Amino acid sequence: MSATTTLPNVARGHLDTLDETLGALRRQTGRLTRWGRVLAERLSEGGRLLAAGNGGSAAEARQLTADLLGRYHDDHPPFSAIALHADASSLIAVGDEYEYDHAEVFARQVRAHARPRDILLLLSANGRSRNLTRAAEEGVRAGANVWALTGPSPNPLANVVEDALCLPGTAATVQEAHLVAVHILCAEVETALSTGDAGRRAS
Repeated sequence: MSATTTLPNVARGHLDTLDETLGALRRQTGRLTRWGRVLAERLSEGGRLLAAGNGGSAAEARQLTADLLGRYHDDHPPFSAIALHADASSLIAVGDEYEYDHAEVFARQVRAHARPRDILLLLSANGRSRNLTRAAEEGVRAGANVWALTGPSPNPLANVVEDALCLPGTAATVQEAHLVAVHILCAEVETALSTGDAGRRAS
């Protein structure tokens, strides 16, 4: 069979799986609405968002922090939103000083930065990255609210965090859906800010 005949089947299979993943995300948009309201409130009170991921998930975490520091659609105050993986010097220093124990590269940053009522959001397409579960453990210990966007459950990261949005699918389709989730979360934050929800304490 030629490549020209198999390629459409590959594309169709990917899109069919993506449909399933996005369908699961659609059923969980209520969680993103709630997260957006809480995040808008905490940021407006002077709290901060810490975010991290590996690989493509790191890029999506950086997208989230950039939109909160800058803006998504609407103008809003610059909020404290830190992508932990963006500090290359700290990552290299921690790795070198701890004999390249990759599991600690985010955990030590969380231990340094996280405070009660901060929010730590971790992104992982499979939920099995040890450096993210260690970061989650440190976030819980610090009294922060710890959330995760992950792939299929159950997984180690979802088991540690306070709240997780877990999606079925391949690593690729989960990561693609996570970017959609990031955009929805940013929109929910801006909606909460514009309607005054951020000024009311979340239940």
